[in-house]
Amino acid sequence: MSSIFFRGREIAHSAISLRKLERLMAELADVAIAETMPRMEGNQMHTILSRKPQSGGGKAKTGAARQTTSAT
Repeated sequence: MSSIFFRGREIAHSAISLRKLERLMAELADVAIAETMPRMEGNQMHTILSRKPQSGGGKAKTGAARQTTSAT
C-alpha cells in the first residue's frame, strides 16, 4: 500500500500527489498491479499495489533443477 499524507495547505494540491502515485504505478507496472486506483480519503491519498502473479510455474522448475543437481 502506498500512501501520501497531506498537512495544512498541501491538500489544495492533491493533483500533484495523484500524478506521483500514477508515476509510481507506471514504474512498478512490470512487477506489480494496482488493486485500487489512487483515491482521496480525508487528508490522505492512497492506492493498493500487489505483486503480479508468476507465470509458467517458476517454483516447480527450481525444485526440479535442485533434484537433478543433487542426484549427480
